[in-house]
Amino acid sequence: MARVIHVAGAGIFGLSCAWMLARRGATVRVFEAQHVGAGASGGHVGALAPHAPDNWNPKKALQLQSLLAAPALWAEVEEAAGLPSGYGRTGRLQPVPDDQTAERLQDRIAAAAQHWPRDMGMSLTRDPQAALIPDSPSGIWLQDALTARLNPRAALAALAAAIRARGGEILEARPAPDPAPDDAPMIWATGTPGLQDLNAALDRRIGQGVKGQSLLLAHAAPDSPQVFADGLHIVPHADGTTAIGSTSENSYDHDRPDHQAQDLLARAVAICPALGDAPVLDIWAGLRPRARSRAPVLAPWPDRPGHLIANGGFKIGFGMAPLIADLAAQMLLDDRTDVPDLFALP
Repeated sequence: MARVIHVAGAGIFGLSCAWMLARRGATVRVFEAQHVGAGASGGHVGALAPHAPDNWNPKKALQLQSLLAAPALWAEVEEAAGLPSGYGRTGRLQPVPDDQTAERLQDRIAAAAQHWPRDMGMSLTRDPQAALIPDSPSGIWLQDALTARLNPRAALAALAAAIRARGGEILEARPAPDPAPDDAPMIWATGTPGLQDLNAALDRRIGQGVKGQSLLLAHAAPDSPQVFADGLHIVPHADGTTAIGSTSENSYDHDRPDHQAQDLLARAVAICPALGDAPVLDIWAGLRPRARSRAPVLAPWPDRPGHLIANGGFKIGFGMAPLIADLAAQMLLDDRTDVPDLFALP
């Protein structure tokens, strides 16, 4: 009989873990207190952007490993689900403010050549080939071919369909029981509420929620690289929309959209004037889970045998999901214990 494993939370970590377990033959049951993508994973942006390649370290190496695993994962999910995820390695453009910055970027370009795959590196250009080009004061842009995009809501829908196609259950509007039924193993991927529960249960600060807001515009540039400038990701999606975001707000009175969402549009139009006439289709706001370590958490829940925490994706949750899900499956199905220290509980 296939091993039964329960998952709490139907965001990107929970569903990715459930899929990786199901594809390896486990029987999975996902409990979701609201609906698929109700938390931080239900936004718009989906920027799978690598860390800067200079000052290389283990965290950057693990993120690269996960980004490189993404094409195979999402192709398999799409095939099983019969639905698109919106995944595409379309690259990224960043405006360069002046010639001095362009000169300093040579070290970053050299680091990318050293650490990234040969055909995915960085370079400077004065002639970007893109439908959506940010203004550049210097007339120079930094481009890379490693950055990818994913449509968050489409990706979650595809994961849910793929899990169900493999016989898994996703129980929406049903919080996870605690303790788990039948003493089955449980993955806790419950985002900001989960971090708050851990803070209380372990009597120390494991993490917190950071408010984020994003916009979805009716602007079609489906094959264009995404843009990163002024701290904003501007991500053209395959479905003819373009996402803008996200804010990072440590202080907030509520988790609903407010004036900062409108500020996003003004900032994005200043970067890419072509967005000026694009209608706003949707505004999203929510709390994104950030662990105190600023790295994702993938660790056993202390004093709860068989319980695993997968949380704290914050800005890199979609990018880290392939690696987190693979490691979680190995921990539960293969008894793997040599998980990188980076993912330990803070």
